[in-house]
Amino acid sequence: MHSQRIFGLDLFRAIAILLVVFSHGTLILRGTHLEGFPYWRMIDGVDFFFVLSGFLIGGILLRQINEENAFGWPALRRFWKRRWYRTLPNYYLILLLNYLFVRNGIISGDIAQFNWSFIVFCQNFVEPFHSFFWESWSLSIEEWFYIFAPLLLALSLPFLQPKFSFVTVVLVLILFPLCYRFVNYDPGIESFMWDLTFRKTVLMRLDSIGYGLLAAWFYYYYKDFWGALKWVSLLLGIGLIAFILIYYQAPNTLYKQTVYFSLSSISVMFLLPVFSLWEISPGYFNRGVTHISKISYSMYLINLALVAEVIKHNFPPAGKLDTLLKYGAYWVIVIVVSSLLYRYFEKPMTNLRDK
Repeated sequence: MHSQRIFGLDLFRAIAILLVVFSHGTLILRGTHLEGFPYWRMIDGVDFFFVLSGFLIGGILLRQINEENAFGWPALRRFWKRRWYRTLPNYYLILLLNYLFVRNGIISGDIAQFNWSFIVFCQNFVEPFHSFFWESWSLSIEEWFYIFAPLLLALSLPFLQPKFSFVTVVLVLILFPLCYRFVNYDPGIESFMWDLTFRKTVLMRLDSIGYGLLAAWFYYYYKDFWGALKWVSLLLGIGLIAFILIYYQAPNTLYKQTVYFSLSSISVMFLLPVFSLWEISPGYFNRGVTHISKISYSMYLINLALVAEVIKHNFPPAGKLDTLLKYGAYWVIVIVVSSLLYRYFEKPMTNLRDK
């Protein structure tokens, strides 16, 4: 939404990745005295990523269609070029490393799951996948969102003013996945397949990013309203998060397969006004948060398979002290390796988009 970094949005992204890394780190603790840690339920960090992605991309698209008053093929091509220079090089590098690690027995996995679909982000477009590069499920949702949102916008702009064209696209991206989940309701599903099917397939989850688009629309057209109600919105978001965590339902219920995902995204969306208007925070805390935000994509890509699974598969914890040391090592390795990956590969590749 802005040319300069906004501390609150960096903090939002840092919270997202820390929740994800915290969750995946529990793999190392399984079968130890710390199994079950953390001892409380947490909201899904990936929802933070989804909503923030929609908010930021929505801001880019809104400026494009309002300031340049056009969004044809050249604009689409430029948009996709910038997105793909940002996301694809890191993804393909880590995809290759996952293949090599599984192929050589460094980590366990089903090598037969690897096929062309991972190249074009179709591994979970409709059908679920498992046992190979698990964390790529959310990246497929992001990439297809990058295709659908601007394409639908380009198709609708000749018929509607930018303000109404954008909100129409938002409604399509929010309502279609919700209806799709209702149509596919399965009262006989168990937890594992619920996670793979309803939580981790593209057509089921595009609405999670759509709520970020909705937030961007409100921010762009009603910024005074956005700022005036930021604390009310924050309280609503916290309250809704508390409701989601307390009101636990089994995976085979209609709620857990349908509106649960909507409510989770809405709760995160309500947090955005405060975070988006929190421009600066002085000192080392600001620098630390900004750094974690910058390396968050690399952290997401490597933390599970290339760090947690490597430790668990090759150096299983033995005893209380060893468990704590290896869990601590997990965090250190994720941050250090991600910092190096960001500096020497991700950032140089991203910079190519402006050449």
